[in-house]
Amino acid sequence: MSNVLITGATRGIGRALFDGYAARGDAVTGTYRGDKPDGDGWVPLDVADAQAFEGLRDAYPQDAVDLLVCNAGVYLDKGESLPDGYPAEMWAQSFAVNVTGVFLTVQSLLPKLQAARAPKIAIISSQMASSELAPGGAYIYRASKAAALNLGRNLASDLAGMGIAVGIYHPGWVQTDMGGGSAAITPAQSRDGLMARFDALGMDSTGEFLTYDGTPHPY
Repeated sequence: MSNVLITGATRGIGRALFDGYAARGDAVTGTYRGDKPDGDGWVPLDVADAQAFEGLRDAYPQDAVDLLVCNAGVYLDKGESLPDGYPAEMWAQSFAVNVTGVFLTVQSLLPKLQAARAPKIAIISSQMASSELAPGGAYIYRASKAAALNLGRNLASDLAGMGIAVGIYHPGWVQTDMGGGSAAITPAQSRDGLMARFDALGMDSTGEFLTYDGTPHPY
């Protein structure tokens, strides 16, 4: 049994992962904003609020984190227009969640990760993070997910000496509120692939950027 913490776990891919680890018998904890979900295993956290991290380590009920999944994310700039869209506050809010929130989560829980036998961090990025695949548009989301990818790669380097493996993942185009109903795969398909990737992550593969099905993703 592993101790798993998932940010942004109330819906979409995060909720699918929460349910998957619970069904497997792991000690899974999810973070939420707003109303507390039914059942056990939840701690409050708004990753865009720096002060909210002050109590995260104490609120987490386990002594160690075996797997930290940084899943919380927003895609606010759908439909924005280059000539008159993409307001500055949208950039700030998106980076606060998609980038700073990832860093502060890792930083806050570093002692709990160090207490684990073979700790892992999984950062949910996106194929839209790729600089090689750059079709334009969605500038804020693409830039923030590219920053999350860069953050993960650098964390992998710095945390290697602590024995903490870091992986960065594209979860697929998933049928969620963010991905839309016409997306290619279901949350369950994404979850099953991601859980397999997280299981396989280790120090020999730290810093990897993979699609949910195990395909190496272009940077």
